[in-house]
Amino acid sequence: MKLKEVLEKEISKISLDEIELEKINGYTDFIVESLKKNLKKKKIKADVFVGGSLAKNTLIDKKVQDVDVFVRFSKSEDIEKLNSCFNGISGKLEKIHGSRDYFKLKFKEVIFEIVPVLKISNPEKAENITDLSYFHVSYVMKSIKKNPKLGNEIKLAKSFCHGQRCYGAESYIRGFSGYGLELLIIHYGSFEKFIKAMIKTLGKIVIDPSKFYKNKDDVYMNMNEAKLESPIVFVDPTFKQRNALAALSQETFSRFKIACKKFLKSPSLKYFEIDEIDENKLFDFAKKRKLEFLKLKIKTDRQEGDIAGTKLHKFYRFLINKIEKYFDVVKKEFVYNDKKEAEIYFVLKSRKEIVVNGPPKRLEIRVKDFKKKWKNAKVKNGVFYAKEKVNFSGKKYVDVLKKKYKNVIKEMGGGWG
Repeated sequence: MKLKEVLEKEISKISLDEIELEKINGYTDFIVESLKKNLKKKKIKADVFVGGSLAKNTLIDKKVQDVDVFVRFSKSEDIEKLNSCFNGISGKLEKIHGSRDYFKLKFKEVIFEIVPVLKISNPEKAENITDLSYFHVSYVMKSIKKNPKLGNEIKLAKSFCHGQRCYGAESYIRGFSGYGLELLIIHYGSFEKFIKAMIKTLGKIVIDPSKFYKNKDDVYMNMNEAKLESPIVFVDPTFKQRNALAALSQETFSRFKIACKKFLKSPSLKYFEIDEIDENKLFDFAKKRKLEFLKLKIKTDRQEGDIAGTKLHKFYRFLINKIEKYFDVVKKEFVYNDKKEAEIYFVLKSRKEIVVNGPPKRLEIRVKDFKKKWKNAKVKNGVFYAKEKVNFSGKKYVDVLKKKYKNVIKEMGGGWG
C-alpha cells in the first residue's frame, strides 16, 4: 500500500464513531456535573474542566478509554478536600500517590483520572507540573481550531507511538508524552512531515515555537541543564523554562527513528499495532545462533502504575548492568503489565573469559590479597590483572545475583516471581 492509503485506513480504524463518542461524553458530563455539585455543596471554590484527548478531539479507539478531568482549586489548601467530593458517584475509586495525589475512577467502561490542580493566571506560579494542564489544553485546542486537520494527524502520531512502545513519559518508558506529540505535530503540520523530519536529524533537535529565546545557544544557556538531556528539546510554548520532551530518552528515540525509516520505506498498518513479544521467536533466534535464552518474571510490592513500572524497570536495568560483566546482551525486552509484575527476556552470549583489573605493583598488601584470590595473576605496565573463565550460564549467574544482592533488591522493591 502507498503511504497515503495506509494513513487514511489507520485514521478510519482508530477514530471513534459518533455513538461511542457520545456515550463517553455523556459519562464525562455526569462526572463533571457531580463534582461541581459536590464542590458547591461543600463551599469549595474550584472549577472543573475536561482535558486530555477527549477535550482536544484526538481520542483514539482502544479497549479501555481514559479521560482526564481537572479540578482547579482557587486555594492550594483546598486541594486535599477533593477526597470528600465523590458523593453520588458510583464506581471503583482509587487514590494514586505521586508528586501530588490524584484519583482514578472506573465509571462504566471508562477510566477517569481526576486530577487536582491550582488555579493560576501565570504558568510561573505553578506549584506542580499538573498546574500547567489548563494552559496546555488551551494551546492545543486553539491550534486545532485554526487547523482542524491537525486532530487526525495527532491521532496518527499517538497510534504509531503506541504501536512502537514509545508512547508515555513514564520512567519505565521514557517516550513521547501526549502533549509532547501534540506540540510536534502542530509544529511540523502533519504526521508524515514529523517522521520525515525525525529521521533526517543527526544531532539534538531544539524547537522554540514561541521564540522565547534568541537562538539554540540562548536555550542552552538559560534552561535548566537537567532539562536539556533529551534528544529533542521542545520549549513549552506556554512556559519558557520547561522542555515538553524532557522525559524522552536517546534509546527510545533511536528505536523510534528506526521504526520511522522502515515505515516510510514500506508503509503498513502493522506499524500502528503493538507487536507482542513472541517468546518462541526469541527462543528460536537464540537456539539458531547457539546463544542462551533467558526469561524472568520480576515483581514489586509498590503501587501499580507508574511507581511499580518505574521500580520494575530500575530492577531490570540493575540486572542488565550486572549480567553485562560476563555476557553480551544480544537482545533484551521489558514487558510491564500495568500491575505489580513484569516479564523480561534476554538473549545472551557468553564472554568466555574476562579480564579482572587488580592493584598497582607498588601496593604490596593489596597485591598480596589479589594474588591470593587470583592464582593466575600477572602484571602489565606496573598493574596486576587476572583472567576469569566464564564457565557458567546466565541462569546460574542470575541465581547468584539473587542471593548476593538480596538486601539491595529488597530495598529496590523488586524480586523474582
